Amino acid sequence: MFENYFRKDIAWGGQLLTLETGKIARQADGAVVARLGDTIVLCTVVGARSVKPGQDFFPLTVNYQEKAFAAGKIPGGFFKREGRPSESETLISRLIDRPLRPLFPEGFRNEVQVIATVLSHDLENDPDVVALVGCSAALTLSGIPFFGPVAAARVGYIDGQYVLNPTMAQRQTSQLELMVAGTAEGVLMVESEAKELSEDVMLGAVEFGHKGFQSVIAGIIDLAERAGKEPWALPEPSDAIAALKARITELGTAPMAEAYKETQKLVRQQNVSAAKKALIAQLTEEGLDVEKAKGLLKQLEADVVRNAILDTGLRIDGRDTKTVRPIVAEVGILPRSHGSALFTRGETQALCVATLGTGQDEQIIDALPGEYREHFMLHYNFPPYSVNETGRMGSPGRREVGHGKLAWRALRPLLPEKDKFPYTLRVVSEITESNGSSSMATVCGSSLALMDAGTPLKRPCAGIAMGLIKEDRGFAVLSDILGDEDHLGDMDFKVAGSDQGITALQMDIKITSITFAIMREALEQAKDGRLHILGEMAKGLTGARGEVSANAPRITVIQVPKEKIREVIGSGGKVIREICEQTGCKIDIEDDGTIKVAATSTEQAQRAIDWIRGLTAEAEIGAIYNGKVVKTAEFGAFVNFLGAKDGLVHISELSNDRVNRTTDLVNVGDAVKVKVLGFDDRGKVKLSMRVVDQATGADITDQVGARRPGPGGEGEAREPRGEFRRDRGPRRERTDAAE
Repeated sequence: MFENYFRKDIAWGGQLLTLETGKIARQADGAVVARLGDTIVLCTVVGARSVKPGQDFFPLTVNYQEKAFAAGKIPGGFFKREGRPSESETLISRLIDRPLRPLFPEGFRNEVQVIATVLSHDLENDPDVVALVGCSAALTLSGIPFFGPVAAARVGYIDGQYVLNPTMAQRQTSQLELMVAGTAEGVLMVESEAKELSEDVMLGAVEFGHKGFQSVIAGIIDLAERAGKEPWALPEPSDAIAALKARITELGTAPMAEAYKETQKLVRQQNVSAAKKALIAQLTEEGLDVEKAKGLLKQLEADVVRNAILDTGLRIDGRDTKTVRPIVAEVGILPRSHGSALFTRGETQALCVATLGTGQDEQIIDALPGEYREHFMLHYNFPPYSVNETGRMGSPGRREVGHGKLAWRALRPLLPEKDKFPYTLRVVSEITESNGSSSMATVCGSSLALMDAGTPLKRPCAGIAMGLIKEDRGFAVLSDILGDEDHLGDMDFKVAGSDQGITALQMDIKITSITFAIMREALEQAKDGRLHILGEMAKGLTGARGEVSANAPRITVIQVPKEKIREVIGSGGKVIREICEQTGCKIDIEDDGTIKVAATSTEQAQRAIDWIRGLTAEAEIGAIYNGKVVKTAEFGAFVNFLGAKDGLVHISELSNDRVNRTTDLVNVGDAVKVKVLGFDDRGKVKLSMRVVDQATGADITDQVGARRPGPGGEGEAREPRGEFRRDRGPRRERTDAAE
């Protein structure tokens, strides 16, 4: 039945990678089931056979989706089925898209949809690498024009050694989390988070990963030779298009070059638009195909900008290739926020705001490997006004999620340990102006905002975006790229870190690959730029403020015995709710007995702490405590001490003098000092007031002597005469009538 079934086994990093085709999803143009360990991903590709009329871009869509059954789970929520993509699914969709997109032929406009579905997750091998390899294999088999195959690998750095595709357990101890993808010739994409590693270590990791996936590329090629479909025919460039391109170059080069001499973004855009309109009008007069000319105008722009940089070494805004735009770093600009910063670099600006919360504010993430909590969140927003446009306002798109995650990766290695700074951290970056590298402005502004809030970062963090212009006659690496240089260039290479090393690196290549020599030059140039930006940031704030913001809650951490947690919580949470309501504090309790008390004032926190201490502290025999009378009886007074402990002061222990009635000496609400004598056979606390100086709290046992033995034996007080005896109930008084 499955006569077109093919399978390829590839030894890879000490494991077996299996690629299968021809059994599942046979109606797709390309379908591959990729398996590493017990992690299995179904990857499918379908391409439209025709181009939609008027379409002038390549509509590639990549969707990565995780099924709960892959980990033996049932989705949460009311509907009990998978819903909108999670943040992780969105990020992995982008991860797969980025190395695939540059390898489609220029001018290809047919819609292509790539879908990767996780069918099984062994909780050791992450599906993202498997999915990227499977999608590359499916495209290579499909016959759709694709200059692949592509492969990818994850690289760890443990004890000074690189590790290929580390397991999820190994990743916990790794200093590096790096994903690299590329072709046999070079690298196309890098995504990483690192613990302040050097440029040499990072470049070595990229080279290690690139060498590590060469066997996968060879395996995909071998599979395609046996199972690949006939390649689609591409239309040959016509003589008319070539003639039109030549005419556009002739008419438009000078006006476009003049328009790009303007250094201010909005004015430059107006000049470029005017030059295009004039050129379109001229072509229309000459009877040429204006619709086809629109696509060629983009190529003209690229040629003008790129050639100017290679010929003169000067860029659109007049800078050389290494100069960073002017920077202004300001902090504390929002009076009620916990921390805020306005970071402006040229015509790119980020307003970053940090908020400190408690454990109750942590984000609960339901992932395939299991549920976990995240105490650091960074959210990036890109409103349309930041680029002088109108547009849709709504939930964040893939770009916003991706840029926010990149900044999150850059800052996370520099955060203080949670046990030393027990706050939940949220940073929001509002991009108020954009002309290139707003994600790196977010890194800089977020670092300043966190320090302004009093977060003790290990070191300040800065980021810079690098670009590349590469032609046959040479190349130029650009520091701190503009939006146009990103759009018209060959590389977007973002590097973030401290003065000690790199914490995050992201690289996307728009050409088939780049050499490691170019990467090395870009990394060294990025280091110089990063150190310069850190120096400019220091003019606003050199490090974390000495204490958290006055607007932020103060968190005090205390430890109680684990067996006492239930006493703090109470039945159905009654006690902990009462503490929170009465003191105005937020309280988080962990299973190991760690309790975090968050309050806006020291007095509130101390009240809650004293209350908890009282609930969990053990009374010590011989110790003296302050207490309050909470109940009186004929046989003595009940005294509350340690906040939540009650003990009995027997009437015989109220005073050294005879006491006829308890209320003759104490009443409910009286503040007294008591000494712990011991515990009865039921564990109840026995207290004494008579051996404590009520004025000073001093122990005066030696002065007053021990109470004489009562009928109960040595050290026992005699049962008081009166109307109530615990052994026989109320005593009846004899009357004359009874006699």
